[in-house]
Amino acid sequence: MSTPKTPFAPAEPGIAAGSAPGTAPDTGDALADAFAAEYSVRPIPAAGPVDTTPITGTPAALDSLDALWKAVVHETRTRGNDIHLPISLAFAERLCRAYPDADADLVRVATLLHDTGWAHVDESRIISEGFTGDWRKAAIRYEHEQQGCDVARRVLPALGYSTEFIERVCEIIDGHDTRPVARSLEDALMRDADRLWRFDRAGIALASSWFGMDPATYTDRLATEIVPELITQAAHDMAAADLNRSNALLKTAVIR
Repeated sequence: MSTPKTPFAPAEPGIAAGSAPGTAPDTGDALADAFAAEYSVRPIPAAGPVDTTPITGTPAALDSLDALWKAVVHETRTRGNDIHLPISLAFAERLCRAYPDADADLVRVATLLHDTGWAHVDESRIISEGFTGDWRKAAIRYEHEQQGCDVARRVLPALGYSTEFIERVCEIIDGHDTRPVARSLEDALMRDADRLWRFDRAGIALASSWFGMDPATYTDRLATEIVPELITQAAHDMAAADLNRSNALLKTAVIR
């Protein structure tokens, strides 16, 4: 399946509308504007292979990240991170193969750590504030991003990561939910991986409960709200394949 390519327009929430075709919109964010100018066609076409098979067939395979996983076991035990983060990382690795120009190490580490901050905020507020109303602007969303950066700065130095690399990781974590635009290809791939896990049946089972939705309502939301947020063509293709499989498995056309 292929999504029609168009000059960059509001493919992401909050992007300024009204720009001339083929030009990058002025978002007021210099890094985001530079990224939009470099990748002006959206969804961004893939340069490498796109794997749309079930994600269970290609779990994240790099043993080199095992030490990092072990360093954040505590952070995986909040808000379903022990399901969300491994599946998101598996999608991130697929996206890195589809976009070989990206810094794969940066995408992988940022994806693994991006939601670890949920373990360091008031857990009673995660669902009540972070998944209701205008949840992208909820104060607890900003808090978990800041806490995630703190986790990265705490655990990564001992594992041999440079200060420059750690700050690049934090630039992606800080704003991954609350900033409406991506600032780099690596940022875009992490954002897409963070969304793609929701299309898998495990993601639907977990995330639909956060929003108080039945599976049919939630998969409708994926199609109408989350698909338009995807930045890359590879992510669009993966999401479409997974959503078709999940809808068929869960009989959402009937059980609604």
